Amino acid sequence: MTCIPLFILMVLFSCSKDDSPTSPEPINNILYFPPIDSDIWETKSFADLEWNDSALQPLLDYLEDKNTKSFIILHDGKIVVEQYFNNHTATSPWYWASAGKTLTTAISGIAQNEGLININNRVSDYLGTGWTSATLEKENLITCKNLLSMNSGLDDGLGDSVSPINLKYIADAGARWAYHNVYVKMQDVVAQASNQSWSNYFNTKLRDKIGMTGAWINSNDFSVYWSNTRSMARFGLLIYANGTWENIPIIPENFLNEATNTSQNINQSYGYLWWLNGKSSYHLPASQLEFNGELVPNAPADMYAALGKNDQKIYIVPSKKLVVIRMGHAADNINFALSSFDKDLWEKINALIN
Repeated sequence: MTCIPLFILMVLFSCSKDDSPTSPEPINNILYFPPIDSDIWETKSFADLEWNDSALQPLLDYLEDKNTKSFIILHDGKIVVEQYFNNHTATSPWYWASAGKTLTTAISGIAQNEGLININNRVSDYLGTGWTSATLEKENLITCKNLLSMNSGLDDGLGDSVSPINLKYIADAGARWAYHNVYVKMQDVVAQASNQSWSNYFNTKLRDKIGMTGAWINSNDFSVYWSNTRSMARFGLLIYANGTWENIPIIPENFLNEATNTSQNINQSYGYLWWLNGKSSYHLPASQLEFNGELVPNAPADMYAALGKNDQKIYIVPSKKLVVIRMGHAADNINFALSSFDKDLWEKINALIN
């Protein structure tokens, strides 16, 4: 990943603003939302929640030992735990890596709701033909939903570039699940359909409406979102609140329900760029193997997550009313998304909340 000078990022951020779907329960009437354009964020005590206060320090020690830069737990929108490590602060930017894929999901839902796109349409309806190296017949099988579901059928072994020469046919769309950077073409689809830049559409339709800061920074062949940790928490809270911020709908609830349930019949633990717990099997990046069991066995079954390289995490757990954020370097070894850290971290979180 290309390193971006920290002072440039600080300037950017200081001035920017089970296998079948289940219907979520309405929760917004009891949720707290931090105000827009303010550092105010209400807190909630361990005593209020009857959590195990003695388990907090072991959790924080573990996080620090595992190269963490920041960690937040929200309960019904209020901050219960907020901690920064290794000279990282509340205003320091950090990269979301692939956890930011879910930002693309959110924007796709917004654009569809505005009538700009339909995720069931072919990608070539928006980008024109020739955006891959596949034959016209095979390219036209690929829909926007295939990009969001990671089953485009394009070869995932050719690197991160999404130039046509690097997007080669390996299977019919829908026939093969593979973790692939081609999802970023959805950003081009939205930009083309909205007749504005991806960043501008993202900022006006999502970022600024919920008080996030941050920016998309070009890194090699794609852009990566950078923000402070509270901005990631704001996005997690929006998703937990079924796409509505206070009383303002941002992302259609029915679309989010689709996005956070199994999206195809190969990887049961994958929605629209969201990872899903509680399923009977899962696939991992860079592998065609199917593994039996749940993604994170000791996490709540209804947990779903945005997972990024080197252990960037957004966990959302409706049954526990939680949003959990972790940013930092890799806890152990470099990884694409899921790692053993997820299981170990949930062991510590369980000791705190149960």
